[in-house]
Amino acid sequence: MIILDPTLSEWLNLLFRWIHVFAGIMWVGTTYYFTWLDARLTEEEKAAANTGNAAEVWMVHSGGFYVVGRRKTPDLASRTLHWFRWEAGITWLSGFALLVLVYYLGGGALVDPDVRNLSVGAAVALGIGIIVACGFVYDVMMASPLGRHEKLFAAIAYVLIVVVAYLLTNLFSGRAAYIHLGAIFGTIMAANVWMHILPSQKKMIAALKEGRKPDERFAGRAKLRSKQNTFMAVPVVFIMISNHFPGVTYGERYNWIILSVLVLVGWIAAKFIRRA
Repeated sequence: MIILDPTLSEWLNLLFRWIHVFAGIMWVGTTYYFTWLDARLTEEEKAAANTGNAAEVWMVHSGGFYVVGRRKTPDLASRTLHWFRWEAGITWLSGFALLVLVYYLGGGALVDPDVRNLSVGAAVALGIGIIVACGFVYDVMMASPLGRHEKLFAAIAYVLIVVVAYLLTNLFSGRAAYIHLGAIFGTIMAANVWMHILPSQKKMIAALKEGRKPDERFAGRAKLRSKQNTFMAVPVVFIMISNHFPGVTYGERYNWIILSVLVLVGWIAAKFIRRA
């Protein structure tokens, strides 16, 4: 067990939380902006299909007017291609740092003897193992034929989430259980960006530079993973703020049911937000 100086621990907690929240705002904001933009451009493309005009989205913000279009083959020679990746990386790294600092160092907030009498080492191993295992199961499901059936995938995934919520709340303290489900979602989201979306985009750019037509399957995979990130983001934000409301969330007797229901509510909310 490692005990940090209380003042140092508080400063580190403040620093990592500040970074985590701000990076998360940039990541979620960027994700939802591009989701909104993709939907509007799709509408414009359908409307312009018979006119021969290019589909464009006009916007006004901060005293300026902006026109955005979509291209299948970008001008890589004379234009700077902007990537959006470090928002996800910094959010995950700062979040993991908080998980270690608040829950794994010392283990006081992680273990609740009234729930399960675990040693700190065993609890930490279980926490990390469950996060990794859930990410592995998600990837296996996505790589299987199930990944091509969004509604069936969502239904099975939700059942598994309920099982994981029950498991976590019967292993750790209520607060730690909620945070670990958030860590599972956050890890899957970051892995989607760094292990699937970015590599797919790089393969498409490599094909263009070699004079080949990019494989549209890469675009489809990246878009699907990004779409799923928008659905996971809403429950993650709820879990982040649930620490302030123990009386109606993790402190309740049936906290796993509350968590499961609020994940579903978050998905429904995300569906409406995506269309806004």
